Amino acid sequence: MYQLTALYSHPTDPAAFDKHYREVHAPLAAKLPGLTSFTMTWCAPGADGQRPSYHLIAVLRAESQAALEQGLAGPEGAAAVADLANFAGAGVEMIFGETDAVV
Repeated sequence: MYQLTALYSHPTDPAAFDKHYREVHAPLAAKLPGLTSFTMTWCAPGADGQRPSYHLIAVLRAESQAALEQGLAGPEGAAAVADLANFAGAGVEMIFGETDAVV
């Protein structure tokens, strides 16, 4: 498996970010050809009440690096990447890599 992990920083308007992500961006990203899964984690404070480092973590998986890269290079990927400017002004870090399942 190959994975893209998107780490979204805390937006200035969380409600607007969440609405756009759920209603616009997630449906765009879900159309990427070759995806085997797409999950979102809305980060909550830890047991100590501390604010988490990120607002949202999205994980997109494909069977291989080539499959994910092809999906991102196509029109669906271009649309999703272009949409980042519409809601991710606080910043997003993209991490790519192979995954190993432990359990």
